[in-house]
Amino acid sequence: MKIPLFPLQSIFFPGETVPLHIFEERYKQLITDCRKEAITFGIPVFINNKMEYGVEVQLVEVVSTYDSGEMDVVCVARQVFRLLAFEKSMPGKLYAGGIVKLLDYDYEASIDKKQTIIKGIHQLYTIMEVPYKELNVETFNSFTLAHKIGLSFDQEYQLLQIPKENDRLNFISLHLTATITVLSEVERTRKIIELNGHFKNFDPLDFQDWEM
Repeated sequence: MKIPLFPLQSIFFPGETVPLHIFEERYKQLITDCRKEAITFGIPVFINNKMEYGVEVQLVEVVSTYDSGEMDVVCVARQVFRLLAFEKSMPGKLYAGGIVKLLDYDYEASIDKKQTIIKGIHQLYTIMEVPYKELNVETFNSFTLAHKIGLSFDQEYQLLQIPKENDRLNFISLHLTATITVLSEVERTRKIIELNGHFKNFDPLDFQDWEM
């Protein structure tokens, strides 16, 4: 399918709310067309000087419109796509477009696997002393966690490309294990440094019977 494109150096995941500030003329035109024609558009991820994957989004609301014509809008991310062809401007339009293939993703995973992930996140947040909000094991999925567990930009992009929920949760589990291991060692080191910074009482050693 051919859709308008709004390339960004940002990653959004299916189901995620996408707030955007619109200030360029081409994207003002895009949002106007979305309102008039109820079309969707794609946000391909610009990474390593290329675009391969992204997410289709749908306009939900224009929250604010300014005298300059700039807008604050809210969209929702829908499906992941692979970009097959790109054109800098669609016919008669200021904005870019392209041919995309929407990808089939599943969201099925066992409760046990989900509970393991929840325990890992709780442990990570405890080490970092970050407030933890309990997750509903029935309703959460890998994409709802993606921005909350310290993934790098490259890791988020890798996650976006994994079609199976079990595989995405395994990816997250490996990240949590590695991160918790590193942070636990850092915390242990911090405590040692704090301990060594305090005054201590040492028992004097008795060298009377010691020979070299």
